[in-house]
Amino acid sequence: MPISDNAKYTRSDEWFDSEGVRCAVAVFRPSTATTDTPAVVMAHGFGTPRAFRLYTYADAFARAGYTVLVFDYRHFGDSDGEPRQLLDIAKQHQDYRNAIAYARSLNGVDKQRIVGWGTSFAGGHVLTLAGTGEDFAAVIAQVPHVSGPAAVRATGLRNTLRVLPSALVDQTRALLKRPPHYINSVGRPGATAVMTSPDAMDGRDRLLTASKLREGDYPETVAARILLKIGLYSPARTAGAITCPTLVQIMDDDAVTPASVARKTASKIPHATVHIHHGGHFDPYVEPMFPLVIDEQLAFLKTAVPLTP
Repeated sequence: MPISDNAKYTRSDEWFDSEGVRCAVAVFRPSTATTDTPAVVMAHGFGTPRAFRLYTYADAFARAGYTVLVFDYRHFGDSDGEPRQLLDIAKQHQDYRNAIAYARSLNGVDKQRIVGWGTSFAGGHVLTLAGTGEDFAAVIAQVPHVSGPAAVRATGLRNTLRVLPSALVDQTRALLKRPPHYINSVGRPGATAVMTSPDAMDGRDRLLTASKLREGDYPETVAARILLKIGLYSPARTAGAITCPTLVQIMDDDAVTPASVARKTASKIPHATVHIHHGGHFDPYVEPMFPLVIDEQLAFLKTAVPLTP
């Protein structure tokens, strides 16, 4: 899908193979580049497709002169994979690695300067990959998931007990090789859903509006078995091994990925730039916070991964 000339980039909808599954990837190529450019590889958070606002970030990076790849994990969004809405952490890590490999295969990309970008759950993914050997030139982790136990505590005991039966039912169905039992990703306080903080539904609605999407455009459920794994997934464990420049953006009233553990994790990263803002988990994506957040990311890229090495 070409973009008008004044955007200074073109976009093409492509795909890459991830363990035999086709993953959809939108590639934004700056039209003014005269040399190979760094590439920013982007993925969304918990059970959320890339169409929920990520293209707006990609637009800003591409206008600044970077090649950008925005992909959906297998089982989600515009990618293939059955059953749908199945969140498997190891598979998502592999999808991310394959997206990086695809970026390195593209003409016009500086293969030595790949930036990992992730938000929320994917913020944890890029931190994990960077801490376990992925050769990123830099990492941007926006409101990242860093601690499984902290995330479980943040949901509260009542909500944990409310969703546990769904998780057990779905895990049983998985063992019996039956279709998944799904749970809503976002709900009102007291609902049976993964995220039920007071700001969750309003945040979801603002994301939909800003992305020019309507409720129902994409499924907003997830196979409930992942709830048995979240508490075991802590990217903070390998944060000290991250060697590349890393931007961590934290919201001080985040009810999904608590600020206190995010700050503690960021302090372990040797070359971390940390920005803490007032607001909740869903605020960075939309006005009035988005312009500040994206300006910080662009300033970080200009210093950590400049267009001209």
